[in-house]
Amino acid sequence: MRLHQSKIEKLISELCPNGVEFKTLDSVSTKIFAGGTPSTSKSDYYNGDIPWLRSGEINFNIIKSTEKTITKQGFEKSSARWVESNSVLLAMTGATVARSAVNQIPLTANQSCCAIETNGNLLNYKFLYYFLAQNYRKLRSSAQGALTSLNLSMIKKIIIPVPPITIQEEIVKILDNFTELEAELEAELEARKSQFDYYKKEMLAFADSVELKSISEICQINRGRVMSKDYLKENIGNYPVYSSQTANNGIFGCINTYDYDGEYITWTTDGAYAGSIFYRNGKFSITNVCGLLKVKSGDVNVKFLSYILATVSKKYVSAGMGNPKIMSNVMEKIKIPIPPIDEQERIVSTLDKFDALVNDISIGLPAELKARRQQYEYYRNKLLTFKGLQS
Repeated sequence: MRLHQSKIEKLISELCPNGVEFKTLDSVSTKIFAGGTPSTSKSDYYNGDIPWLRSGEINFNIIKSTEKTITKQGFEKSSARWVESNSVLLAMTGATVARSAVNQIPLTANQSCCAIETNGNLLNYKFLYYFLAQNYRKLRSSAQGALTSLNLSMIKKIIIPVPPITIQEEIVKILDNFTELEAELEAELEARKSQFDYYKKEMLAFADSVELKSISEICQINRGRVMSKDYLKENIGNYPVYSSQTANNGIFGCINTYDYDGEYITWTTDGAYAGSIFYRNGKFSITNVCGLLKVKSGDVNVKFLSYILATVSKKYVSAGMGNPKIMSNVMEKIKIPIPPIDEQERIVSTLDKFDALVNDISIGLPAELKARRQQYEYYRNKLLTFKGLQS
């Protein structure tokens, strides 16, 4: 990477030793426009095969095909504003406002999307895309109104650095390499997750000869207690409190006391994540939307129980009255196969290795992917920061 930096530093010293000129986006673009939505009364507008992009599908992505990217909504070419390939797209409103993308296929877009066609002699479209991505938070903070929107006038006046095209192209090469490496890691991680799911299913499928036991035979069952956000603020500490969510391992907050200490399983009893299973080990507490299982005897491995229970628990969730639930009276009746303890431990050892590979952010692929993203952001910021032209 230092070699690339040296090359760019050399180019800057040769081609723009006094700094880089900053210009408005409209002065280095051939076209900046919003898409549109044809009237639904004109049904012939919807009989074509041209993809139609919406702002929610703009998410720092390279749009190479319609597969898994664009809403399947066809138009005829004459029906909507045409966006040429190798243009930059910017979401003007909605949840993705200020996020950018590059389209490498011709398409149409609705009115919540801005298309930018650059003057290739002055501005490399990929260079613009990387610059807009780097400045996403700044752009988003400038959005206005109840819908948090950007308008064309604001977009046209965005100030961007315009180094010589040779420097832009060299920067694009470097950042493209980073994004390709990141995409390869993401693809490998997805493949490993599929492999993990396959092996977990295979290893936890037992013959009819394996004894079935109910959760009530295996475990003591408890329920958490009510803890408000105010309670957490008043008793802040280092011991985690787990609740119904699944993000951040289910942590609701941390307090200065704990209700449990040791190996347990918790499950989400209520809400959208009802039936989610977690292995816990240490000092912690749980809220009233969590249940707790404590294994009674040494012939059941707690981690094994968490793995196998996670494969079946969702089937027992009731969606009645619009609030999914799996309460203690249902959990206690679930029956699972219990092989000999040495077989349980062998399975746990294998699945733990897979789990660490695909889920542990401190090791394995997630750690490598995180490091690669941080490295990419660091170099993107360095490469896209320029000294202004000195008169």
